Amino acid sequence: MNLGEDLRGKRVLVTGSSRGIGAAVGAALAGLGARVALHGSGASDAAARLAADLRRSGADVHAFTGDFRDPRAVESVVDSAVEALGGLDILINNAGTMVGRMPLGALDDRFLDEVIDLNLRSVVVACRRALPALKAAGGGVIVSTVSISAKTGGSPGSSLYSASKAFVSTFTRSLAAELAPDRIRVNAVSPGTIDTDFHQRYSSPEKLAATAARIPLGRLGTAEDCVGAYLFLASDALSAYITGQVIEVNGGQLMV
Repeated sequence: MNLGEDLRGKRVLVTGSSRGIGAAVGAALAGLGARVALHGSGASDAAARLAADLRRSGADVHAFTGDFRDPRAVESVVDSAVEALGGLDILINNAGTMVGRMPLGALDDRFLDEVIDLNLRSVVVACRRALPALKAAGGGVIVSTVSISAKTGGSPGSSLYSASKAFVSTFTRSLAAELAPDRIRVNAVSPGTIDTDFHQRYSSPEKLAATAARIPLGRLGTAEDCVGAYLFLASDALSAYITGQVIEVNGGQLMV
């Protein structure tokens, strides 16, 4: 069997896949013959454009929108993906962002709710909603995106984002034990400092340059650098005996 061949025909939902890491993972899965549902927040039609591009190359790709700060939108996207794909084998929870850098003294309840709803609650709701479909498939895979900041605590102003990603890391390990009898593997990918529009929004060029200088591999990561970890964890042929793990992808920025 060629590497990744077992992903052909798998039914996959990738949340937060209109850009960055999610878009790269969705495109890679489609290229391997998986049937893919992409998701965007609705702020743009980037997910729909990506889906259209992939369909032109013969891929089976669908696109859905939903503001994941609203649990009802999470449920709707999962339900729509399951209906369009005829089931679900793999859920990749990638939706989320820092929202903004906010020091503790300026942090209000609105900001607290937004970060928790988007980065934490949406993952729980997506997993809960997808569970019946994964069980009906006879087992499956959940891969969530966390962050290097879940371990390091992040930099000033990112305390809530970092804490929300630490929650998802722990949630991943707990679900892995809980869902193992259902033949559902649960893992996470923890990117380091990846040069996507995430850091263009939340980090200055000077901060990114200083970070790159401290990374042993001598550069920031790219979205494509992260793809292999997701494909590895999604593939039963490559990782059937791996569950409850958080894979660090950071160029040596953090060594554990």
